[in-house]
Amino acid sequence: MDFNQLATKETVEQVIENLKNRGITAILVETKEQALEKIKELIPEGVSIMTGSSTTLDQIGFTDLLISKNHPWKNLKDEILNESDTQKRNELRKNSVLADYFLGSVHAVTKDGGILVASASGSQIPSYAFSSNNVIWVVSTKKIVNNLDKAFQRVKEHIYPLENQRMKNAGYEGSIIGKWFILEREILPNRKITLIFVNKDLGF
Repeated sequence: MDFNQLATKETVEQVIENLKNRGITAILVETKEQALEKIKELIPEGVSIMTGSSTTLDQIGFTDLLISKNHPWKNLKDEILNESDTQKRNELRKNSVLADYFLGSVHAVTKDGGILVASASGSQIPSYAFSSNNVIWVVSTKKIVNNLDKAFQRVKEHIYPLENQRMKNAGYEGSIIGKWFILEREILPNRKITLIFVNKDLGF
């Protein structure tokens, strides 16, 4: 199975409609640059933001934007990384799930609009599921799969080996799949989930 094949425009349009029926706003852009600009449009000045680990955010330039500090937001990850006291750093990390905006990606989107995320620690799951009122996911159209079984297959056979090797290359022992998050629909009126599909080969 080719896990890197981009979905057709017709498929993406149908998935966007199915996501809408599940309470998730989805849009399609063609380039990495357009994805980055859309994020800038969506996040107002002065709010707190937090990011999960995401190769996709790295590739579109969002991570570099945060590092440059040339942005109008309160980046909670900066506070975490700059805190030398372990106990205080752990508390900041826990509190970061309350960020006004939480950004990341997902590992698979089913054609009927289901979302699957795999995680080692589960640190991003509270925000994805409940604690942040605004969630933004940037997702390559290659991550669209037929159904939930194919979504799990995509993670286990394609994403996990790549992520495991990435962690080893970075000097760690490797990675694990510790926790799963499946989103069927968003029902809370105070929460807004926006999924930005990018018609490029991004992430794993």
